[in-house]
Amino acid sequence: MTVQQSLAPRQPDPALGQIIKLACLAVGGQGGGVLTGWIEDLARANGYAAQATSVAGVAQRTGATIYYVEMAPYNGGPMPVFSLAPASGDVDIMISAEMMEAGRAIMRGFVTPDRTTLIASTHRALAVSEKMVPGNGIASSEEVRAAAEVAAQRLILADFEGLAVKVGSVISASLFGGLAGSGALPFPREAFEDAIRAGGKGVEASLRAFAVGYEAAQAGVAPAPVAAPKNHAQVVPQGSAKLQAEWNRLTGRITALPAEVAELALPGLRKVVEFQDLAYGAAYLDRLETLVRQDRADKAHAFSREAAKYLANAMAYDDVIRVADLKTRGERFSRIRREMGAKDGNLMHLTEFMHPGPAEIAGMLPAGIGRKVQDSPAWMARLDRWLNKGRRVRTDTIPSFLMLYTLGGLRGWRLKSLRHAEEMAHMERWISRATAALGRNYDLAVEIVKCRRLVKGYSDTHARGQSKFDRVLAGIALIEAREDAADWARRLREAALLDEEGKALDGAIDTIRSFA
Repeated sequence: MTVQQSLAPRQPDPALGQIIKLACLAVGGQGGGVLTGWIEDLARANGYAAQATSVAGVAQRTGATIYYVEMAPYNGGPMPVFSLAPASGDVDIMISAEMMEAGRAIMRGFVTPDRTTLIASTHRALAVSEKMVPGNGIASSEEVRAAAEVAAQRLILADFEGLAVKVGSVISASLFGGLAGSGALPFPREAFEDAIRAGGKGVEASLRAFAVGYEAAQAGVAPAPVAAPKNHAQVVPQGSAKLQAEWNRLTGRITALPAEVAELALPGLRKVVEFQDLAYGAAYLDRLETLVRQDRADKAHAFSREAAKYLANAMAYDDVIRVADLKTRGERFSRIRREMGAKDGNLMHLTEFMHPGPAEIAGMLPAGIGRKVQDSPAWMARLDRWLNKGRRVRTDTIPSFLMLYTLGGLRGWRLKSLRHAEEMAHMERWISRATAALGRNYDLAVEIVKCRRLVKGYSDTHARGQSKFDRVLAGIALIEAREDAADWARRLREAALLDEEGKALDGAIDTIRSFA
């Protein structure tokens, strides 16, 4: 956490007519309305006139909801006339429930060095624009932090989300504690706590989150939230000595690999075994060991190291069976209940939106039959007509849950399906292209292996990624005889990751064609 300047209680500026102006930016589910209600109740309970308004955004598509509170001491007489929305350069306290929203507040002029106390949570809730980028589209929190240090008169940054979750509450309560601890309002801590009690809902949990938020602001260093243990799926059933022995044998094969490769081979093995079974894991190691034998120690086995990662990704593709399996796992329901704040006595209704396309259905069929269906425009049109409307499936009901659970258990069927045959054929073509380049241009071979990063996701996302992958390899074929072929391959891959439509990739390929 970052705290700048003194945390002594601040009195309203007489030059501003004793009006305190507070704005809060919060996205859906962060309790911005609850936080605003507490602030308004706090002010009125302590002899202030107050008014709260909100200007709704559309989550992070066009910005968070802006909650705005104005308050001033009131001893009777005419009520003060308050503004309905914040104005640039005219905000005393700015609360942001997410790091990028703090950046937006700065950009809109709500945070100024002459007067504004900025209280913001450092955690990230990714915007739609960040999620849409095929590569890493996450904006830099450090740039926002640097801007905040310049723009704010006083700055309080902490992972208020993590602090609240740690004590079983939500961020609105920890931000309220951060506001109290900042001393930016002329009210004692007890008054803030009374406002929470007056709300009457979730009081104990909210008070716990308030306390950790208050202490974070007062201490100047936020206690690090306890990291949740990584939820590695159990690879082999407990009590199965035979399966455990086979798993131990597979991990023993990894210890014989070069250290650089083994580091990524173990999580790769876990991934493919969890996706299918131990025999599938053995097939993964068979392929990887073949690549290691063709690799070069003087290059630190860079080729097979990258292959250990991307080979596992290629073998553990997302299909209908995997999606159904993931949606019916017990840890997923527990995570959703935890995120929704559901208590032991609460009933939770969970609705899944399912929209499999004709290609997914054809891919589930045996390879021969599925290929005939896929090659038949009439059958594909018929499947599209049956399935072109998405379905909402209530997985908190027994019939729907059993349907998905049964579908998720069809791992044994997967290896006979058309989808598996197509994925394996595509993977073999990719590996063949990479190994063919090994002898003449090692660095290019490594770049070709890395191109597998483009293929990910499910349904339309997977189809777009695979299309980009094929176009990148076609572009590489135009320049693979050049000495700088590896550099151009890297540029093509990075261009493909820049936008969903592939416009940057089109430009890069056009550039190559101009001189190839």
